[in-house]
Amino acid sequence: MSTASERSFLVRAHRLVADLQKPTEWIYWVDFVVSLIVGYGGATLFFASPLGSWLQVVSFLVAGFALYRLGSFIHEIAHFRKQEMRWFRIVWDLAAGIPLLTPSFFYENHRDHHNARRYGTELDGEYLPLGNGAVRDIALFFLQVFVQPIAVVIRFLLAPLTFLHPRLRRWTLRRASSFVIDFHYSRPISDQPTPRWWTFMDLACSARAWGIFIAMAVGFTDWTRLPQLYALATFVLGVNYIRTLAAHRYLGDGRRMSHEQQLSDSTTITGVPIWTELLCPLGMRYHALHHMFPGIPYHNLGKAHRRLIAQLPADSPYHATVYPSWFAVVSELWTQVNQSSSTVSAKKRRSATFGGA
Repeated sequence: MSTASERSFLVRAHRLVADLQKPTEWIYWVDFVVSLIVGYGGATLFFASPLGSWLQVVSFLVAGFALYRLGSFIHEIAHFRKQEMRWFRIVWDLAAGIPLLTPSFFYENHRDHHNARRYGTELDGEYLPLGNGAVRDIALFFLQVFVQPIAVVIRFLLAPLTFLHPRLRRWTLRRASSFVIDFHYSRPISDQPTPRWWTFMDLACSARAWGIFIAMAVGFTDWTRLPQLYALATFVLGVNYIRTLAAHRYLGDGRRMSHEQQLSDSTTITGVPIWTELLCPLGMRYHALHHMFPGIPYHNLGKAHRRLIAQLPADSPYHATVYPSWFAVVSELWTQVNQSSSTVSAKKRRSATFGGA
């Protein structure tokens, strides 16, 4: 598609969804409160249930998916304009971000993922070229699920020490204060004083992390609470990583992509309503649409998707992003990875043959 055709396509698509850009606040609040009650209620029941009982298993799953949805609001918050839904942002941080050790300022780097100059490059911490890699790269990708909760807890336990020197604090904000899948990512941080809200959330999360261990030390909770918390954290993070694996085709090679290339590298999953909503809450199944128009609130993405499907030509770039299920996306990724591995192996064999000739 030429630059002019791409621009024409985006203009037409924007006209179709222009009235869907404004968030409806009550939907956010109701969804947030219900997710919080179900998530914390399920977690409380999980901690109190007999080990290995059906009640514990069911409450674990209920708590896990509800907390996953609750935590996913951090993505919506990252896209709020300055001062937009300010009280929702504050209450979410106090009620969810701090207790779950997921403060919203840890995800402000998400804007790099939507920056046309950074998407898919080393400046994008939420992207790995998995489609052009090897099977071991996907294995290492999922290994993060088991390492990240431990790393986050240690990060917050040590948080007060990071204020001892400005250089140490800046290093911590750059290299250890972002939720990413590329651990080489370095977050751009200016030399200007950081927001006081960041400092408050950092120290509050530190108090929360220390509180877990202090409660066990004084006998307020049993030592079994620690593996239970770890199990919940890895479950929530694991589901998110499963979803993330199908959010893109991951065919980038580290170079900048055009808007059309970014769109074609992203996916839209129609799927089965209940399962897909559990796996991709808050409209995350419409990831390609989200990359086209990041400002559309999650509750309008389904409506926007239906309009685009109905009114854009069947050969439009947007139609090409649609997959019937998570499995369809991952199956394509797996095929691409195997082809990439075979190509690399063939090149190595040819190199070895000619080198020994």
